Amino acid sequence: MDWLLLIPILLLSIVLHEVAHAWVARREGDPTAERQGRITLNPIRHLDPVGSILVPVLLIAMPGNFIFGWARPVPVNPNNFRDRRGGDIRVSLAGIVVNLLLAVAFTLLLVPVLALGADPSGNGLGGVLVAAAYYGILINLILAVFNLIPVPPLDGSHVLYHLLPAGIREQYRSFGRFGILALLAILFLVPGGFRIIMLPVEFLAGILLGLAGIPMGSAAG
Repeated sequence: MDWLLLIPILLLSIVLHEVAHAWVARREGDPTAERQGRITLNPIRHLDPVGSILVPVLLIAMPGNFIFGWARPVPVNPNNFRDRRGGDIRVSLAGIVVNLLLAVAFTLLLVPVLALGADPSGNGLGGVLVAAAYYGILINLILAVFNLIPVPPLDGSHVLYHLLPAGIREQYRSFGRFGILALLAILFLVPGGFRIIMLPVEFLAGILLGLAGIPMGSAAG
């Protein structure tokens, strides 16, 4: 069953995403997340009841193999950063970088598995490993691309915040109270909204899977 692969890969991906934020924040001079126990691979410290449990379960129950979720935001105090502007940007992009590295790591997993003769559309241990790597690539690219969207409070918004004129930065950031709800409404309720975010995901996944030697879609049935 696909969800037996999807759930642990999703949890691993979002936990490492949050750990990256916390770890880089500590390096930038802010110990807030570390003091709250967020530099840990223990998923319980990062889980959000809605984003880590309810949303993934609902998506699994829906047609298709799309799965998404999020963890509790890592607490950060930019006032502690040695370089407030640069530190905020680096901390915000850390999770995205980790997800991209994980996508590459899952791609590298495919190479020896396929070299040993695993059938991308087959059963057995080889087929399970190929499917796990496929989902790992797809989930991490979705997390990276989604978080790059410059809608507060997503990670990409922290970069755009520092590029905006000072006079409108706080108004832009205050939109974060409604940002996620507005974005999810656009993605799932507006025709073509979800397709927009999947275009770069499919493009990047196609490149990685092509490098590993299988066409997009072959591993997940």
